[in-house]
Amino acid sequence: MPLKLVGAIDLPRSLSSGGFDHAAVCGERLYVAHTANDSVEVIDCALDRHLFSVPGLKGVAGVLASAEAQLIFTANRDEDSVAILPLGDERASRKVEVGRCPNGLAYATSRHLLLAANVGEDKQPGGKTATLIDVREPRVIANIDLPGRTRWAVFSERLQKFFINIADPSCIAVVDAEAPTRVSNVINVPAAGPHGLDVDDARLRIFCACDAAKLMCLDALSGALIAEVQLSGPPDTIFFNAERSHLYVAIGDPGVVDIVDTDKFRLIGTAITEKGAHTIGYDPKHGKVYAFLPASSRAMVFVADH
Repeated sequence: MPLKLVGAIDLPRSLSSGGFDHAAVCGERLYVAHTANDSVEVIDCALDRHLFSVPGLKGVAGVLASAEAQLIFTANRDEDSVAILPLGDERASRKVEVGRCPNGLAYATSRHLLLAANVGEDKQPGGKTATLIDVREPRVIANIDLPGRTRWAVFSERLQKFFINIADPSCIAVVDAEAPTRVSNVINVPAAGPHGLDVDDARLRIFCACDAAKLMCLDALSGALIAEVQLSGPPDTIFFNAERSHLYVAIGDPGVVDIVDTDKFRLIGTAITEKGAHTIGYDPKHGKVYAFLPASSRAMVFVADH
């Protein structure tokens, strides 16, 4: 089994519906959006224990970390803002107003440029945008119209480009960090509902997990389809383990983490979690994968098995 269960961490009980959402690791700490509590939960990755909660983040859905900038970013869907949290002083946040219902986040470290992919209103036309923020001031420098409802976003340091999943139409919008005021390209995704997204910068590949229960691997330059893998169900969050060439895919129904070999493009294992557990976090330093369980308010801890 490519993932071995080694423990579980008790987390604060959810105060309403919504459970957990995206997570990110910075240094020895993992930060996970606790949407139900309008908070971010902070976990010590070395000791595998809950440290504290960061409250006051209404509808928090996206979390992103930058070790280089020593910053944590959150997308707060119920207040149309992103928060910028200093590492080590996470309660001292600065907030910036963005578009309607921000969710996906991506950060260009060398340019101090944060992208927030805004979901907009499902029943209203328009509003599907990306907001670009210079985090040094901080201030909004651009709002870009997107072709449809956004999902997650990533940044390629090698290409200096942002990639944003669009659920419908099925595509990935590309924004060049050198000209971050427009969509420079749109990559077609030949499967319904692009959702989870990650990038392999070394080999210039994009991994796109789709609602159609498929993982698509695309060439980051041409957009050409390289391979596809059938998954155990509709996916959400994904993380790429570059050291092992493994991709971890969180699937809330039936409640598993699929492990995909990205060299041979095949499913090599499935770790059982809990129904509704649609988000994970990945700690490359300790080789751990955390699966967040909304029904039991815990995080399962897995390690990459040798």
